[in-house]
Amino acid sequence: MELTPLNPPNVPITHHHLLDLNAWTADEIHTVFNTADEMAQILQRRVRKAPALQGFTVCSLFFENSTRTSMSFERAAKALSADVLSFRAKSSSLSKGESLKDTLRTIEAYQADLYIVRHRASGVPYQLTRWTDACIVNAGDGRRAHPTQALLDAFTFRNTFPNFDGFAGKKLTIVGDLMHSRVARSNIRLWSKLGAEVTLCGPRSLCPASLADTPNVSLTHNLAEAVEGAHAVMAVRIQHERMQNSLFPSLAEYQARYQVTPEIMKQAHPDALVMHPGPMNRDVEISGALADCERSVIEQQVANGVPVRMAVLYTLLVGGRQKAAM
Repeated sequence: MELTPLNPPNVPITHHHLLDLNAWTADEIHTVFNTADEMAQILQRRVRKAPALQGFTVCSLFFENSTRTSMSFERAAKALSADVLSFRAKSSSLSKGESLKDTLRTIEAYQADLYIVRHRASGVPYQLTRWTDACIVNAGDGRRAHPTQALLDAFTFRNTFPNFDGFAGKKLTIVGDLMHSRVARSNIRLWSKLGAEVTLCGPRSLCPASLADTPNVSLTHNLAEAVEGAHAVMAVRIQHERMQNSLFPSLAEYQARYQVTPEIMKQAHPDALVMHPGPMNRDVEISGALADCERSVIEQQVANGVPVRMAVLYTLLVGGRQKAAM
């Protein structure tokens, strides 16, 4: 397998949307990371703002509840001086029977240049691309994809180590409810594309074998085996809200077999990071002590959501088409 250079030069990115990471090359992803590094510098200034997206309007369309994703996208857009509109389904005319298409047509009157879309049904961001010429960023659709979460996870891993030497030869272990996790699916796609090895682990009922069909991806139901030698261990939560029936005997059994703890992390690489995309159920999928330990980068993941999403907004709206002041 041919790997891209560690720090490849920036390449032109002409994507109009970020729906998933399938069509994005490794070089393009590295370019987004490099742009995120620049955005992080903006956030270190006394005045943490730049005029790069002045004159653009960004609209968030959230049909599901969100804390981290919605707030970080809003912070990202405002830090680049974009005008921001926020739509929340619970307080909209959807509750009165208005269709999704008619709702979008109404919002289109406000001249948004980019929509950030979260929806419980897979494929909705794709559908919206047929009804608008604006850019679409997928902020999570059903169990299918959450590309900006995967980008910020990999960016956090990349920037935690002072002498980071690339994703090749690194191992990410993802543990938990993988069946319902859009975060897991996007991380599988991204990390394997960048040359890392990905190991999946969890109860058989929550770990579809099809997830391991991607090159560099393996599946095991033994947690100690999954964590062995891992450079990062990511726990994902059990999504009870997406289950019609219980898919495992009890929480107690899940905790006994699959909770990520300080003890199980002894099997990982000595410098291994502890990760979690949130929301986090302490002492269920991850022990509270481990979530707060020195090797945990969970808070950094949250913080890195802002520069990474700034980079995505800038790349789609400006990119190589014109040079905006930063």
